[in-house]
Amino acid sequence: MRKILFLILLPFLTLSLHAAIKIDRIDPAFWWTGMKNGELQIMVYGHDIANTTVSIDYPGITLTDAVKLESPNYLFLYLDIKPEAQPGTFDILFTRGNEKLKYKYVLKAREKRNIGKKGFSAEDVLYLIMPDRFADGDPKTNVISSMQFPAKVDRNNPNARHGGDLQGIEQHLDYIQDLGVTAIWLNPVLENDMPGGSYHGYATTDYYKVDPRFGTNEYYKELISKCHDRGMKVVMDMIFNHCGSEHIWFKDRPSLDWFNFPDGYVQTSYRLTPHFDPYASQYDKDLTVKGWFVKSMPDLNQHNPHLMKYLSQNSIWWIEYSGIDGIRMDTHPYVYFDAMSKWCADVENEYPEFNIVGECWYPTEAGSAWWQADSRLHKQNSNLKSVMDFPLQGIVRDAFTEQTGNGGLNKIYDKIAMDFMYEDPMSVLTFLDNHDTDRFLLKEPENLGFFKQAVAFLLTSRGIPQIYYGTEILMHGSKAKSDGLVRLDFPGGFPGDTINDFLAKDRTPLQNEAFNFMKKILHWRQGNEAITKGDMIHFMPTNGIYLYRRAYNDKNVLVIMNGNDKEKKITMNRYNEILNGVHSARDVLTGKEITFEPEMTFAPRALMILEY
Repeated sequence: MRKILFLILLPFLTLSLHAAIKIDRIDPAFWWTGMKNGELQIMVYGHDIANTTVSIDYPGITLTDAVKLESPNYLFLYLDIKPEAQPGTFDILFTRGNEKLKYKYVLKAREKRNIGKKGFSAEDVLYLIMPDRFADGDPKTNVISSMQFPAKVDRNNPNARHGGDLQGIEQHLDYIQDLGVTAIWLNPVLENDMPGGSYHGYATTDYYKVDPRFGTNEYYKELISKCHDRGMKVVMDMIFNHCGSEHIWFKDRPSLDWFNFPDGYVQTSYRLTPHFDPYASQYDKDLTVKGWFVKSMPDLNQHNPHLMKYLSQNSIWWIEYSGIDGIRMDTHPYVYFDAMSKWCADVENEYPEFNIVGECWYPTEAGSAWWQADSRLHKQNSNLKSVMDFPLQGIVRDAFTEQTGNGGLNKIYDKIAMDFMYEDPMSVLTFLDNHDTDRFLLKEPENLGFFKQAVAFLLTSRGIPQIYYGTEILMHGSKAKSDGLVRLDFPGGFPGDTINDFLAKDRTPLQNEAFNFMKKILHWRQGNEAITKGDMIHFMPTNGIYLYRRAYNDKNVLVIMNGNDKEKKITMNRYNEILNGVHSARDVLTGKEITFEPEMTFAPRALMILEY
């Protein structure tokens, strides 16, 4: 009897060893015809999916490879999409024994707006926003119960989620546009389903999904479209150095070499000089590019070709899907140089006029310039068009506040003089502060003399200016105790706020003075070719007076500033090479005509922006 029962149960036991084919996710969910690179990688994830065979039958599409790695739950399909392939839906057929599963995959037609897409440039001014801290437009999304770590909102904790979202940004586009910036750069918006909430967005747990506490993919795309309708661009923050420890890759590693130091956490040295140090040890090089940023952000191994293809393709997917106008790459030098060079080239191949700025945090120009595309300092090409000017940012506060010798503006002169190291100084991203530094203002100022000079320099010198949200209303603070203290909520952006600094009536007189000053220059700067395209000549500061000219064709802009809190005199004949024959010029800030005299006296903290 027992033998007969066993024989009856045997077929059912055999079937149970091979459960029905199930797919948990496919990345990317869809693709497009007409791309320059016809190779498409599709990552398939599902229990034991590697033990299936795959076939595709669609005109113009060939399955060239189905790669199995150490984990049986991943399958990386490589498709060749020919130029003649048409938009439509095709079946990906998975087979395992008698089990079959058809997955319908969609190929879309490209939107014309993305063909020939141009990125941001020196013609733009970026407004950097941390979405969680700007405005809460939809409180219903503050806690998403379906997430693994819903993370309650606690605005009293500077390191917790505060509830800002994409809808809050959309609701204040009038304010942003009125200020006069031409682009917004959002700190990362992708899913960070991490313990503690990961409000900053730098611990990605899904590279194809906007964090639901910010909104949806569709709403992100809609926000970008609304910015475009206003003539504004959007820059997306990306992170390829690491992901969050709750990413499916870390919980179920596709291969043993998917992460650097796979046996456990090894912290990076946070030192970036080994990239170009001619005497660097391999040990130091490895710590730079392989070490983990923090324990909750495992370091990705971009030398795994399947991982790097996934990341490069992800960038192209977001450009094509959402219409973003640029990418800011986080911790750019913490990744292998060759991998990042190839990524930049892949993006540029599809979008030749697109722009990427890399966070290359060096205290000296040599380090930053080494990473810029076509750099004479490097035999290999990084293909990275823009780098961030951390050397200038590092001295800018002291330069505009110091009262020693000829004034601190000599520091500005000396930094700008180092531009010979950059292959393209106009493509360097300049800034007074950002989400990773102290605010430019450590405390609310008593007057705006040095503040106005710093802002004027940022917006009239070479490069691509970036303004950190709230600078225009004198937000201030230091990160000495917590990063969250330089990422405070914009007053008026959240339910229950008693002050709304989005409105002039709620701002203090000093805040309105700062806002109106910045607004005036920003709107004047738009389309001003002397600033956005012009050459620069500057003169060594004398008596603390710094003077420089921007010129393009017959347009000239002369900037003069007294970096002292005292009145200063200066003879003007030293500027004859740019003022010869010029007797007067109009001051953009006051509208007054300024007459040039042989000797001129400049009031404390004087600032003039002159056109002639």
